[in-house]
Amino acid sequence: MDAHSIGDIFSEALFIVVTMVSVIILPSLFVGLVVATFQAATQINEQTLSFLPRLLVTLLMMIVAGPFLVNKMIDYANEIFINIPTLIG
Repeated sequence: MDAHSIGDIFSEALFIVVTMVSVIILPSLFVGLVVATFQAATQINEQTLSFLPRLLVTLLMMIVAGPFLVNKMIDYANEIFINIPTLIG
């Protein structure tokens, strides 16, 4: 096992983590921006008005994208387990 293969494993893991976080957090960020713009335009300073839509969008994205993200993690774990003999030897 050389440094190049370790770097490949970590870079692929990092890419999967960034993909998972982006899929869940970016829609929530967009909704938060829209709600904040609405609050600034109407001068409503209610904390639950900004929190609840972001929470709902985050939960919805976890429900919608959850199977995709779990399959991506399972595929990565299977790839690592299958490649253990080649990585060690």
